[in-house]
Order: sequence, then C-alpha cells, then structure tokens
Amino acid sequence: MTRSDGQLTSRAALASVCVATGLLVLKAFAAWHTGSVAMLASLADSGLDLLASLVTLYGVRLAATPADDDHRFGHGKAEALAALFQVALITASAAGIAWRAIASFRAAQPTADAAFGIAVSIVAILATFALLAYQRRIIRQTGSVAIRADNIHYQSDLLLNLSVIAALVLDQYLGFDGADPIFGIAIALWLAWGAFQASSQAIDQLMDREWPEAERDAFLAVAAGHPELRGIHDFRTRRSGSHDFAQFHMYVARDMTVADAHDVMDEVEAKIRGVFPKVEILIHLDPDGHVDHPDNPLVEADVTPPWFGKRPGF
Repeated sequence: MTRSDGQLTSRAALASVCVATGLLVLKAFAAWHTGSVAMLASLADSGLDLLASLVTLYGVRLAATPADDDHRFGHGKAEALAALFQVALITASAAGIAWRAIASFRAAQPTADAAFGIAVSIVAILATFALLAYQRRIIRQTGSVAIRADNIHYQSDLLLNLSVIAALVLDQYLGFDGADPIFGIAIALWLAWGAFQASSQAIDQLMDREWPEAERDAFLAVAAGHPELRGIHDFRTRRSGSHDFAQFHMYVARDMTVADAHDVMDEVEAKIRGVFPKVEILIHLDPDGHVDHPDNPLVEADVTPPWFGKRPGF
C-alpha cells in the first residue's frame, strides 16, 4: 500500500468512526423513547459499527506501515484481519437482535412515538448514505478490503433504518402488533447473510487466492506483448490489503546474452508498471524450451495469451 492509499483509507475509516459515534448517541435516545425492538436492533448495530470502525481504522493504518525486515511483503493483511473482526461483530449483532426480537414477540411489548423514531431513522439514512458514497470512492482508488467490509456493513444499515421506519408505521399507524419483532428478526437474518459475504474476500486474501480471471488476463495481455518474449508460464498472483503481487517465468531466445535478456525483462516490467502501478512484480528468465520441475503441474502451466505471436503493445 502506498502512503497516499494509507492516508485515503485512514480518512475513510475515521469518517466511519465519526458517523457511528453520532448515530449511536441519537439511536440510544430513540430506542429508549420509542421502545422499538427494530430501533434497538439498529442501536446495537450502530454500537458494533463503532467498534468495527475503530478496528478498521487501526487495521488500515497498520496495513499502510512500510515493509520491514520481519515483514518483507508489507503489512497489508492487517486489513483482512480487521475485516474478519468486523464479520465476528456482525454475527454477534445478528444473534443478539434475533434473541431480543423473539423475546419481544412473545411479550408483545408496544412501541411509542413513531414520528420521533421515523425522524431519527431518516437522519441515520442520510448520514449513512453520505458515508457509503465516500467509502466507495476510496475503494475505487485503493481497493481496500477493510474499507470494503466496512462498506458492506454500512449498506446493511440502510436496510436496518428503512426496516425501523416500516416497523413503526405498521405497528402504530396500521395496527399490526407483530411488525416490530418480525422486522427485528428479518434484520438479524440480513446481518448474518452480510457477515457471510463480507468474510469471503478477507479469507481469500489470507489464503493468497489468485486474482479474478479477468484481472489475470488483463495483466498477461500487457506482459506478453514484447517482441523478444517467447512465452509465459508459472504465473502466480495474490493480494495483500490494497497491494497486489505478481510473479511469472518468461521465455527468451536461448542464444540471447544475459545482458540482453535482462534488458528485455526490464522493458516488460516497465510496460506492466505503466498499466498496473500498484503491483509488485517478480520475473524469472528461462531460455526457450527449458523445463523447471516437471513433477510439479503448477510450475509449467502455460498462460501465454491465445493471440501470442502477434506481439501487440510494444
């Protein structure tokens, strides 16, 4: 992660902390005033939002720390760990909301002052919408997995607040007594589903999953364009926070000197960096026809693009 990326993700996380703090105070009073389980669910979620945002803030700042002797690939996976912490909080929130909703459904507790609860929910929707728009801009610029997990979490807040409005309207204006706890249970289920989705990208990073196929193809389309390159194999990729890593073997003519081959490699790397500036690249040179470790099926996987031989781009 570059320094500018670290600054952007830190600002996004700090904005999340500020929004969560303001909404927590507002919803605490609204939940006490209205007695709504849906509002209480929204309050609980805002409380966990604040804790999750604080962890995210720490995670993105740690991820922005430069590589050192003990962490040669940087600290980018701190973002994935922060995202998994958010998943745990979302899951706990969903379980607590479901339990409280079921208890309220059995007790049939009434709600009060729907107008105030609706007004609070509208304020929360506007604040959350503004935060989501800002986070998405940062995600497009940095690709941060921690901010993306935070964004998924706050997306659920929009549904939460809309559900609070619907529950209060149905309960107090339309006389449907069971609406409030039913919406509370629905919110809990939505949060649990969101937790499952948010965990996948973080786990993929921790497990060094390969880039999506479209990204791999786009990278190879740039890498394979040099006229002196005879082919590419053993292409491996991974992602750590907002930083990407790619390594591959490239074939050159067997009679090429070491100096000339190194010049070709430098030109290929420079071309790639012009299109993928945030990717750390490691290239290994092989003479054309050379076979490495034939007993390993991954090593000799030929990934040369199908148009290879036309040499576009250089």
